[in-house]
Amino acid sequence: MSEPHRITAGFLPLLDSALLVAAREKGFAEEEGVELVLVRENSWASIRDRLAVGHFDVAHILAPMPIAFNLGLSPLAARTIAPMALGLGGNAVTVSLELWRSMQGYGAAGSFDPASTGAALRKTLARRAVSGAGPLRFAVVHPHSGHNYELRYWLSACGIDPDKDVEIVVVPPPLMADALGSRRIDGYCVGEPWNMAAVAKGVGRIATVKSAIWRSSPEKVLGVAAAWAEAHPQALTALLRALYRSSRWCGEVANRAELAGLLAGRAYVDCPAEWLLPALSGIVATGDGSAVAVPDFFVPHAKGATFPWKSHALWFYSQMVRWRQVEATAGKEATARETYRPDLYRAALRDLGVALPGANAKVEGALVAPTPVGSAGASLILGPDGFFDGAIFDPDRVSPYIQSQRKALPGI
Repeated sequence: MSEPHRITAGFLPLLDSALLVAAREKGFAEEEGVELVLVRENSWASIRDRLAVGHFDVAHILAPMPIAFNLGLSPLAARTIAPMALGLGGNAVTVSLELWRSMQGYGAAGSFDPASTGAALRKTLARRAVSGAGPLRFAVVHPHSGHNYELRYWLSACGIDPDKDVEIVVVPPPLMADALGSRRIDGYCVGEPWNMAAVAKGVGRIATVKSAIWRSSPEKVLGVAAAWAEAHPQALTALLRALYRSSRWCGEVANRAELAGLLAGRAYVDCPAEWLLPALSGIVATGDGSAVAVPDFFVPHAKGATFPWKSHALWFYSQMVRWRQVEATAGKEATARETYRPDLYRAALRDLGVALPGANAKVEGALVAPTPVGSAGASLILGPDGFFDGAIFDPDRVSPYIQSQRKALPGI
């Protein structure tokens, strides 16, 4: 018997590390001939640096980060690819109870509706400006994160300039709830269980969720050091197969309680299992005594949740350009597109009989209902997807999309 492939993976204590944790703990990695070593970190900067210097072969990583690495936006970053997504959704925006009470006075919906909640926040900010109060401070986990781009998208679509009307700062995920409780910030966008942490501690109210701002959107991907992938193609194939099998297990309703228990362990997320169950069940406590059903809050397997769509990569690139993190060029757009590698995903999973999309990209926002699509292998249902304001992102028309967004707010 051949020696197992030893693969070291970095991760942060978040719900969407589930596929890596379950691959190790439920034996999927071992069955594919992988000795999976998981190393917990507390910041995305540390994940970036340790991936760059070779401490990690792969990592649970923010979906836009490999693109930022390859565009030269991060110091000490090595060329990185994303051959697999690690699920859809999983984020929320949480605000302080004081801010939520103010927003309620302007009609904030209790149902996580982004439009009415955003309108209430805009009116709250306008009142504060008249009174001479300082800007509200919101936190995200990293400048090159889905959290940053989704928060900015939500704010700007609701008439709030995220560069002028609020302050956006970076805080590591496990510190978010305590930063809110100590009034260092007024709100934040983060992955689970750190929204539920604020609810459990009685310091915050969930205002809206990622799966309402951009439905069927990615949150984390498997970031792989490109040099390692090129040197170890068989190991990467084995890992992708193990993670796919893990995603299927994580997506089973019957496994939710066991998955929450695994993730809650001290080596992983290190929190009460009760903080993880709402996101897994889709029954999300709001923080004011009520709960909202969000069945697609976190999707580890269905809807092609692990497929690395190039349209997702290009949307993140469009936001990097929109918010002046990078200048738009044809070469940079190509770099973003080629960072996500559906070819490697297909090659690894082709003989498992799984549903494999026939296309590498899709028009984001085109599917308004669950829709069967053409695929190799088993049937595949995608959608609904898209943005709460009804906008469409066509990955073949990136430049016009960026221009249309820049006109959304004066001065942008």
